[in-house]
Amino acid sequence: MARAPRRKPQQSQASKREGQIRIISGQWRGRRLPVPELEGLRPTTDRVRETLFNWLMGELQGARILDCFSGSGALAFESLSRYAGFATLMERDAKVASGLQRNLKSLGATQAEVCQGDTLAQLERPASAPYDLVFVDPPFRQSLLAPCLERLEQNGYLTPSAWIYVESEKELAMSAVPASWRLHREKIAGQVAYRLYQRTFNENS
Repeated sequence: MARAPRRKPQQSQASKREGQIRIISGQWRGRRLPVPELEGLRPTTDRVRETLFNWLMGELQGARILDCFSGSGALAFESLSRYAGFATLMERDAKVASGLQRNLKSLGATQAEVCQGDTLAQLERPASAPYDLVFVDPPFRQSLLAPCLERLEQNGYLTPSAWIYVESEKELAMSAVPASWRLHREKIAGQVAYRLYQRTFNENS
Protein backbone atom coordinates (compact mmCIF):
# COMPACT_ATOMS: atom_id res chain seq x y z
CA MET A 1 0.00 0.00 0.00
CA ALA A 2 1.44 3.31 -1.04
CA ARG A 3 2.21 5.79 1.68
CA ALA A 4 0.59 9.17 1.60
CA PRO A 5 3.10 11.90 0.73
CA ARG A 6 4.59 13.52 3.79
CA ARG A 7 3.54 17.11 4.25
CA LYS A 8 6.11 19.72 4.97
CA PRO A 9 5.64 21.28 8.42
CA GLN A 10 4.13 24.71 8.16
CA GLN A 11 6.42 27.58 8.99
CA SER A 12 5.44 29.71 11.92
CA GLN A 13 4.73 33.38 11.33
CA ALA A 14 7.91 34.23 13.28
CA SER A 15 10.12 32.13 11.00
CA LYS A 16 8.50 33.61 7.89
CA ARG A 17 9.47 37.07 9.11
CA GLU A 18 12.99 36.04 9.96
CA GLY A 19 15.58 37.73 7.80
CA GLN A 20 13.21 40.35 6.39
CA ILE A 21 11.95 43.82 7.11
CA ARG A 22 8.66 45.24 5.85
CA ILE A 23 8.11 48.84 4.83
CA ILE A 24 5.01 50.07 6.62
CA SER A 25 3.86 53.05 4.59
CA GLY A 26 4.60 55.39 1.70
CA GLN A 27 5.54 54.71 -1.91
CA TRP A 28 7.00 51.26 -1.10
CA ARG A 29 4.32 50.23 1.37
CA GLY A 30 4.28 46.47 1.95
CA ARG A 31 7.65 45.82 0.29
CA ARG A 32 9.72 43.19 2.07
CA LEU A 33 13.48 43.46 2.00
CA PRO A 34 16.02 40.74 2.91
CA VAL A 35 18.28 41.25 5.92
CA PRO A 36 21.51 39.23 6.45
CA GLU A 37 21.40 36.75 9.31
CA LEU A 38 24.00 38.27 11.61
CA GLU A 39 24.40 38.05 15.35
CA GLY A 40 23.49 41.33 17.03
CA LEU A 41 21.57 42.69 14.03
CA ARG A 42 18.37 43.95 15.64
CA PRO A 43 15.93 45.69 13.29
CA THR A 44 13.56 48.20 14.90
CA THR A 45 10.23 46.38 15.19
CA ASP A 46 7.19 47.28 13.11
CA ARG A 47 5.34 48.41 16.21
CA VAL A 48 8.09 50.78 17.33
CA ARG A 49 8.59 52.11 13.80
CA GLU A 50 4.89 52.81 13.44
CA THR A 51 4.91 54.80 16.67
CA LEU A 52 8.07 56.68 15.73
CA PHE A 53 6.84 57.69 12.30
CA ASN A 54 3.54 58.83 13.77
CA TRP A 55 5.63 61.12 16.00
CA LEU A 56 7.49 62.37 12.94
CA MET A 57 4.43 62.98 10.79
CA GLY A 58 4.92 66.15 8.75
CA GLU A 59 8.70 66.22 9.30
CA LEU A 60 9.92 63.76 6.65
CA GLN A 61 9.12 65.13 3.22
CA GLY A 62 12.29 66.50 1.66
CA ALA A 63 14.32 65.97 4.86
CA ARG A 64 17.99 64.98 4.95
CA ILE A 65 18.33 61.76 6.96
CA LEU A 66 21.33 60.23 8.73
CA ASP A 67 21.08 56.61 9.95
CA CYS A 68 24.13 56.22 12.19
CA PHE A 69 24.16 52.47 12.89
CA SER A 70 22.05 51.43 9.96
CA GLY A 71 21.99 47.64 10.31
CA SER A 72 18.87 46.44 8.48
CA GLY A 73 18.24 49.96 7.16
CA ALA A 74 14.61 49.78 8.33
CA LEU A 75 14.51 53.38 9.57
CA ALA A 76 16.20 54.88 6.52
CA PHE A 77 14.10 52.85 4.06
CA GLU A 78 10.90 53.83 5.86
CA SER A 79 11.94 57.50 5.69
CA LEU A 80 12.73 57.30 1.98
CA SER A 81 9.42 55.55 1.33
CA ARG A 82 7.73 58.54 2.97
CA TYR A 83 9.54 60.95 0.63
CA ALA A 84 12.58 62.02 2.62
CA GLY A 85 14.89 64.00 0.34
CA PHE A 86 18.16 62.15 0.97
CA ALA A 87 19.54 59.49 3.33
CA THR A 88 23.04 58.56 4.46
CA LEU A 89 23.32 55.05 5.90
CA MET A 90 26.42 54.35 8.03
CA GLU A 91 27.26 50.69 8.60
CA ARG A 92 30.48 49.06 9.84
CA ASP A 93 29.94 45.47 8.62
CA ALA A 94 30.86 45.05 4.94
CA LYS A 95 28.33 42.24 4.35
CA VAL A 96 25.51 44.25 5.87
CA ALA A 97 26.53 47.38 3.94
CA SER A 98 26.44 45.40 0.69
CA GLY A 99 22.94 44.23 1.57
CA LEU A 100 21.86 47.83 2.11
CA GLN A 101 23.21 48.75 -1.33
CA ARG A 102 21.29 45.89 -2.94
CA ASN A 103 18.06 46.86 -1.21
CA LEU A 104 18.40 50.49 -2.29
CA LYS A 105 18.94 49.31 -5.85
CA SER A 106 15.91 47.00 -5.73
CA LEU A 107 13.77 49.94 -4.55
CA GLY A 108 15.17 52.22 -7.22
CA ALA A 109 16.24 54.64 -4.46
CA THR A 110 18.89 56.92 -5.95
CA GLN A 111 18.60 59.60 -3.25
CA ALA A 112 20.73 57.68 -0.74
CA GLU A 113 24.30 56.61 0.01
CA VAL A 114 25.81 53.82 2.09
CA CYS A 115 29.01 54.71 3.97
CA GLN A 116 30.75 51.50 5.03
CA GLY A 117 33.05 51.87 8.03
CA ASP A 118 33.09 52.53 11.74
CA THR A 119 30.37 55.05 12.60
CA LEU A 120 32.27 56.83 15.37
CA ALA A 121 35.30 57.23 13.12
CA GLN A 122 33.12 58.66 10.35
CA LEU A 123 31.49 61.10 12.77
CA GLU A 124 34.91 62.35 13.87
CA ARG A 125 35.10 64.16 10.54
CA PRO A 126 33.17 67.42 10.09
CA ALA A 127 29.88 66.98 8.26
CA SER A 128 29.73 68.12 4.65
CA ALA A 129 26.14 69.26 5.30
CA PRO A 130 23.83 69.04 8.34
CA TYR A 131 20.89 66.65 8.65
CA ASP A 132 17.28 67.32 9.58
CA LEU A 133 16.68 63.91 11.16
CA VAL A 134 19.20 61.50 12.69
CA PHE A 135 18.58 57.91 13.81
CA VAL A 136 20.87 56.58 16.57
CA ASP A 137 20.30 52.89 17.30
CA PRO A 138 23.71 51.41 18.19
CA PRO A 139 24.41 47.84 19.30
CA PHE A 140 23.45 47.58 22.95
CA ARG A 141 25.93 47.56 25.83
CA GLN A 142 28.98 48.57 23.79
CA SER A 143 29.33 52.15 25.08
CA LEU A 144 28.66 53.64 21.64
CA LEU A 145 25.76 55.96 22.38
CA ALA A 146 27.46 58.75 24.35
CA PRO A 147 30.39 59.34 21.93
CA CYS A 148 27.98 59.22 18.99
CA LEU A 149 25.72 61.93 20.46
CA GLU A 150 28.75 64.08 21.30
CA ARG A 151 30.13 63.89 17.74
CA LEU A 152 26.75 64.66 16.17
CA GLU A 153 26.46 67.83 18.25
CA GLN A 154 30.05 69.01 17.89
CA ASN A 155 30.90 68.21 14.27
CA GLY A 156 28.10 69.91 12.36
CA TYR A 157 25.78 66.98 11.69
CA LEU A 158 22.60 68.66 12.98
CA THR A 159 20.49 71.51 11.66
CA PRO A 160 19.48 74.02 14.37
CA SER A 161 16.09 72.34 14.86
CA ALA A 162 17.06 68.75 13.95
CA TRP A 163 15.15 65.74 15.24
CA ILE A 164 17.19 62.94 16.84
CA TYR A 165 15.78 59.46 17.47
CA VAL A 166 17.61 57.37 20.08
CA GLU A 167 16.97 53.67 20.71
CA SER A 168 18.75 52.01 23.64
CA GLU A 169 18.53 49.41 26.35
CA LYS A 170 15.97 50.66 28.85
CA GLU A 171 18.35 50.68 31.84
CA LEU A 172 20.84 53.03 30.15
CA ALA A 173 20.99 56.49 31.72
CA MET A 174 20.63 59.31 29.19
CA SER A 175 23.07 61.67 30.89
CA ALA A 176 25.06 62.12 27.64
CA VAL A 177 22.24 63.93 25.83
CA PRO A 178 23.37 67.50 24.97
CA ALA A 179 21.71 70.32 26.88
CA SER A 180 20.34 71.81 23.64
CA TRP A 181 18.18 68.72 22.95
CA ARG A 182 14.59 68.73 24.20
CA LEU A 183 12.87 65.40 24.85
CA HIS A 184 9.74 65.30 22.68
CA ARG A 185 8.43 61.75 23.22
CA GLU A 186 9.59 58.53 24.86
CA LYS A 187 8.32 54.98 25.32
CA ILE A 188 9.44 51.61 26.65
CA ALA A 189 8.82 48.40 24.68
CA GLY A 190 10.08 45.34 26.56
CA GLN A 191 13.80 45.83 27.17
CA VAL A 192 14.07 48.73 24.70
CA ALA A 193 13.67 52.45 25.37
CA TYR A 194 13.07 54.74 22.43
CA ARG A 195 13.09 58.52 22.55
CA LEU A 196 12.67 61.39 20.13
CA TYR A 197 14.53 64.64 20.80
CA GLN A 198 14.48 67.99 19.03
CA ARG A 199 17.47 70.26 18.97
CA THR A 200 16.74 73.82 20.14
CA PHE A 201 20.14 75.33 19.41
CA ASN A 202 20.08 79.09 18.94
CA GLU A 203 22.86 80.19 16.57
CA ASN A 204 22.64 83.75 17.91
CA SER A 205 23.20 82.79 21.54
